Amino acid sequence: QVQLVESGGGLVQAGGSLRLSCAASGRTFSSYGMGWFRQAPGKEREFVAGISWSGRSTRYADSVKGRFTISRDNGKNTVYLQMNSLKPEDTAVYYCGVDGRPYSSGSDYPSTYAYWGQGTQVTVSS
Repeated sequence: QVQLVESGGGLVQAGGSLRLSCAASGRTFSSYGMGWFRQAPGKEREFVAGISWSGRSTRYADSVKGRFTISRDNGKNTVYLQMNSLKPEDTAVYYCGVDGRPYSSGSDYPSTYAYWGQGTQVTVSS
């Protein structure tokens, strides 16, 4: 059974940092792109960052570019999101996902993702 488990969320002041982790179990995802999305109350789930299956290619939403960094460790079947210079508008539940297409780049479309974690809350106070 495939499971994605996010961790690392919490409450932080504006300007602070958090590092999210997403550990996958049940199968190996080293040949699949992965991504992070977030959903704030009353809003749709939005793309944050994606990483290719090899880790050589990354993409970011304009709102987080220069502040967030996505990375992966295929040996640990884990993807990370380093979040720096956090802003109150970054407050949301953050979800990791696995792109369902082999050798993918980490799409910014939620519909391409085959597996999702349960989410971790990130709250940034002003």
